[in-house]
Amino acid sequence: MAKKTKKPEQIKIAVIGGTGTYEIEGIQNLKETRIKTPFGNPSDSVTIGELEGVKCAFLARHGKDHSISPSEVNSRANIYALKSLGVEQILSVSAVGSLKEDIKARDFLIPDQLFDRTKNRPCTFFGNGIVGHVGFAQPFCDDMSSILHKATESAGIKSHFGGTYVCIEGPQFSTKAESEVNRQLDFSVVGMTAIPEAKLAREAEICYSTIALITDYDVWKEDEEVSVETILDTLKQNESNVKRVIKSVVRLLAERERNCLCKNALQGAIMTKITGKNRKTYNKIKLLIGQYV
Repeated sequence: MAKKTKKPEQIKIAVIGGTGTYEIEGIQNLKETRIKTPFGNPSDSVTIGELEGVKCAFLARHGKDHSISPSEVNSRANIYALKSLGVEQILSVSAVGSLKEDIKARDFLIPDQLFDRTKNRPCTFFGNGIVGHVGFAQPFCDDMSSILHKATESAGIKSHFGGTYVCIEGPQFSTKAESEVNRQLDFSVVGMTAIPEAKLAREAEICYSTIALITDYDVWKEDEEVSVETILDTLKQNESNVKRVIKSVVRLLAERERNCLCKNALQGAIMTKITGKNRKTYNKIKLLIGQYV
């Protein structure tokens, strides 16, 4: 009788760290794994371990040496790699600029909306013979976001709940004209990385939420314009707060029941019949759509 192969344990929670967040403090039983995907290589190896007794994964969005610019991040490979591990929830950490006076440096913001001003980024797993239209009206998982907000408040951190994250192409910062227009449109923060991560996570049926770390006032406020030096200094001051929240929230996410729309986002979304003509594409994204097609 053939010996059964033990199925690897699923890693259901992942953290994608942005500028200044290159590791998770307190993670134990560490293992680094390099994952190849049909969409190329992820930003770096994925760190797998246990935090507060919960199996989780960590991926540095820009690479652990911060060598990948926002426009060069291979988000399709990153999300696919995490999906292949069994990830169901992604906590994204992202440095952003504030577009409102009352959202100050060192505050946290948990956005509930996104506005896409990117230009050059692949933002779907579909195409090449298979069409899918996925709902994205609510780009962040409401349930996850509520948990994150409560965790930041419990940690004694000034946290804003709700608001629009406008994602620009970068790597340049905004012009003053762009910053003013974004303010007139009542956007809350500006960053460079939530798109296409959030879109791809939804296509992968992974809950996705962001902790936006306020580092500056973008370029709209006189004498307080953003600079790399300002960002790094603020992130350094906020480093312990970020790590405390991640540590406290992992257990809450692990205990959460997924009753949200993210869980079945592809149900009814795939328009194309699979035939010999698009079989190659199907095999490429079978991990994502196999249960529906």
